[in-house]
Amino acid sequence: MSLDGSALDLDTYFARIGYRGSRAPTLETLRALHFSHATTIPFENLDVLAGKTPLLDLAPVVRKLVDERRGGYCFELNMLFSGVLKALGFRVTDLIGRVRWKSPADIVSARSHRVVHVDLPEGPFIADIAFGGLTMTGPLKFEVDIEQPTPHETYRILRRGQDFELQAKLGEDWVSIYSFSLEPQAPVDYEVSNWFTATHPNSIFVQHLIVARPAVDRRHALLNTGLTIRHKDGRVETRQLASVDEIAVALRDYFGISLSEDQKAASLAPHFARWKTMVV
Repeated sequence: MSLDGSALDLDTYFARIGYRGSRAPTLETLRALHFSHATTIPFENLDVLAGKTPLLDLAPVVRKLVDERRGGYCFELNMLFSGVLKALGFRVTDLIGRVRWKSPADIVSARSHRVVHVDLPEGPFIADIAFGGLTMTGPLKFEVDIEQPTPHETYRILRRGQDFELQAKLGEDWVSIYSFSLEPQAPVDYEVSNWFTATHPNSIFVQHLIVARPAVDRRHALLNTGLTIRHKDGRVETRQLASVDEIAVALRDYFGISLSEDQKAASLAPHFARWKTMVV
């Protein structure tokens, strides 16, 4: 794994996410970059479905997410965002968490979600542009037991023994997203988790198509053949996609991902019949 900053051209990255603001390492810049990145580069696992383990060197991540205008999952997305922040002069620590979303309280999940910790004069913050359908659109101050609004949901951080837990408020309910510690992670820690996530037969990313991107006033999500649009005013639109070609059109129109015929054949076609029969 290489974190060579020379692989990252900031002008090209800023053009990719449509960012024209300040490059000073300030809270205002962090908030603006977080929103622009989250609402532009989608969460997706198409490479995993094609039988590929995503590469975690910075150069191939930049090539895929920036040059090829694709998306990725947390190890790729938060790696890129961390690299950008470091290049701008932010003080960054890379962390890892255990996913709690839709998981029974007594189940201990593996450490499989990359998280970014940022130190600012205003205090420490948590940044995360890579949690699928609940990707945060703004950073959170690392302070427990306070409700923190973002451009989309309201979040809070709770203390859980030696660890911490991120929760989101959905309607009137608080739901757990993931737990994490403040132990800095070495690159090899992500390599191990990435390999497990991309190859284990029970991994949700091996079994399901998962694509998501928040927009200014809504969230777009694609789970297998089900397309969902959740508006900030509470309206929900759903549609079942009837073919591989319909999925490809949805990927292009709602997530900005254009697939070649070879990519459709590798990532979508082998799984489509099974997805049509699955209840998730």
